[in-house]
This record gives sequence, structure tokens and C-alpha cells, in this order.
Amino acid sequence: MTDNETPAPSSSSTPGRSPNWERDLLDRLAFAALTEQRRARRWKIFFRFFFAAYLLLILVLAQSDNWGGKALATRHTALVDLDGEISASSQSSADNVISGLRAAFESKSTVGIILRANSPGGSPVQSGYINDEIKRLRAKYPKTPLYAVIGDVCASGCYYAVAAADKIYADKASVVGSIGVLMNGFGFVDTMKKIGVERRLMTSGEHKGFLDPFGPVKPAEAKHAQALLDRIHQQFIDTVRQGRGKALKETKDMYSGLFWTGDDAIKLGLVDELGSASYVAREVIGAEDIVDYTFRENVFDRFARRIGTAMAQTMGADLLGRTPVLK
Repeated sequence: MTDNETPAPSSSSTPGRSPNWERDLLDRLAFAALTEQRRARRWKIFFRFFFAAYLLLILVLAQSDNWGGKALATRHTALVDLDGEISASSQSSADNVISGLRAAFESKSTVGIILRANSPGGSPVQSGYINDEIKRLRAKYPKTPLYAVIGDVCASGCYYAVAAADKIYADKASVVGSIGVLMNGFGFVDTMKKIGVERRLMTSGEHKGFLDPFGPVKPAEAKHAQALLDRIHQQFIDTVRQGRGKALKETKDMYSGLFWTGDDAIKLGLVDELGSASYVAREVIGAEDIVDYTFRENVFDRFARRIGTAMAQTMGADLLGRTPVLK
């Protein structure tokens, strides 16, 4: 280095820069990163709320389809479906069918009600609830007629339920009847002997293992079961007689569990006339506009019901196959 040369300035002495500029830069980068994280978190929360609100809107609109029709219709025929097996955990449970019937009767715009039935039957208790409620509502709203319209089939518990209607309509090919009660199961006694399996059942009551499928049938238990079935069968017969009245033309086979086509059921008095739901609304009730009052579960109700059903099935497993059924 000559005398005329001067040393280059160091980075710490660069004009316009603070001595701690590296730390300042790191701080700014850190704050920028935090700000970006907060912004991303806000957007994430926003989209979550937006998505939840969107789902809620869809559920409300889906649930309000029938509400809107009911609110706007002036003079109409109310429709309630009884479709599928009748049981406490099905769409055609007494709670669901009765909810639809009550809403239909309570509407001031309802001229008449159609209970559209398409079911092979099911629980005598659930069927009895529906029948009793139909009678109560008919007495409470005597000016509003209720007609049952049978689809493909209305057998056993289904007919038990609709027997309280003012009139019953069906198609000529509908299957109607099966007025009886059954209790079924299997016996594995000989099978267990052949494969060398020993049944170990401990109970604290003499009949707690009632009709155990892995043991021989006890005459006393079979007699008790038959008496129970006969009693429920007689309740079924009494309900049909009360509902159908003088229209019935009883035969020895009517309460045997047999079933008939719609046109043959008319001859027996089990059905009044042939006709569809649209025919009854238009020609009988006189209000061609039909509004559906069928209670349909939303997603949350269906999920809760399935949880409850799973718990009930677990707790009541010892009764499976030994509950009377109207089928």
C-alpha cells in the first residue's frame, strides 16, 4: 500500500446502515412470518365458518322443502307415507308416521288425508300406536277424512295400522291381508352334538333362557309362547273388526295369515275400492293438489338414531329372534 492509498471502509461503517442491521433484518423477517401465519390462520377460520354455514344452509333448505309447500298451498290433500318395515328404528316407526299425520290434520289447508301404505308389516306395538293415533285424530278432526291407499303390499302389521282409516283403497294387484302373528328362530341341538360343542348357559330364573336355540324346546315354554301369540293375534282380529265394521265378510281363512289381491280383498271387505293416491285426491277428496307431510329425518337425526339402534341391539341381543312380529 502506498502513501496515497486509503483503506476500504468496513461493513459496519457503511453509510446509512446501523451497526445491528443484521438483527433488524432478522426481526423484520420474523415479524413478517408471524403476520403471514396469522393471516393464513384467519383465512382458515373464515373458510371453516363459511363451509359450516354452507352445510347448514343446505340442511335447512332440504328440511324446508315440505314446509314451503305446506305454507303456500291453500286447499290441498295431505299425504303421509307408511313405507317399509314398521319398527321403532325404521323410517316407518310410529313416531315418524304419527308426526306426519298430526301435522297433516293440524293444517287448516288440509281437505283430506291419504295414508299411502306399502309395507310387509312389522312390530305389533308400533302398528298399534299408529292405529290408536288415527282413531284419536279422526275423533278430534271429524271433518277431515283419512283414506288409506295401498301400494304393492299392505300385510300384517301394515293392515293393523291402516284398519282405522275411513276407507281403504288398493290396486287390483296389491297384496293385502296376512292377519296373523309369528315368532321364529332356529334350533341347533343336534348340530352341536355332531360337532362336539357344549352349551354353557347360566341363568338366575327358571325361564330366563326362554326358547334357547341351543337347547331342546321345553313344553311349558312352547305353550306359554303359543298363548302369547294367540293373545296378540286376537288383539289384531279385534282391531280389524273394529276398524272395518260391517264391511267385513268374514271367512274361516280371513285371520289365518293368508293374503289376497286387491280385487279379492274388496270381496272380503278388507278393501273398499280400487284407486291410487292421485285418484283419491282428485275424485274422492276433491283436492287434486297433494302436499307431502311425511316426516323425514335429517342427517343429524339419522345419525343419532343409528347410534341408539346399535346400543339397543347390543343390550337386547338375548331377545333377537324371539320377539313377536306381524308379518
